[in-house]
Order: sequence, then structure tokens, then C-alpha cells
Amino acid sequence: MSESAGTGNDTAAEPEMSYEESREELNDVVRRLESGGLSLKDSLALWERGEELARVCEQWLEGARAKLAAAMDEREENGTGADGEDAGTPF
Repeated sequence: MSESAGTGNDTAAEPEMSYEESREELNDVVRRLESGGLSLKDSLALWERGEELARVCEQWLEGARAKLAAAMDEREENGTGADGEDAGTPF
């Protein structure tokens, strides 16, 4: 994983991992931590990896929210939805 993907300094760039890959690995990390039996060192390393994966997921979600907000703003500016309906109704 690149340095910029986890730092939050470059919010315009997409992370190297997909949202689904990050979420799946994060679920695996959580399962491993919840199962116990790990050394403190291993638990801390997994926790740190989980934090990194959570940041990647949040970055993807923030990007999706921004795209959705832009689409909704565009729809409101046009005054109608894509199907010609009143923009005041979301569906």
C-alpha cells in the first residue's frame, strides 16, 4: 500500500485497495482479534492494520458521498430528475 493512501494528505487519489478488498481484510482482522490467543505484539500489529484498513474504507465512502452529493446538487440545479420528474422527490 502506498504511503499517501493512509495519510489522508492526498484525498483526491484513490487508495490502492478496493473498498471490498479493504472491508474483507478488515473483517478478517476483527475476527482474528476477537478470537484471542495472540501475543500482545501480534494483537497490536493487527490493530494497527485494522486502523489502516478502516481509513481506506472511509476514504472510499467519503468519495462515494461526494459523488452522490454532486449528482444531487446537479439534479437540483436542473430542477428535474433524470426521468423528467420533479427534483423534490428523491425516487
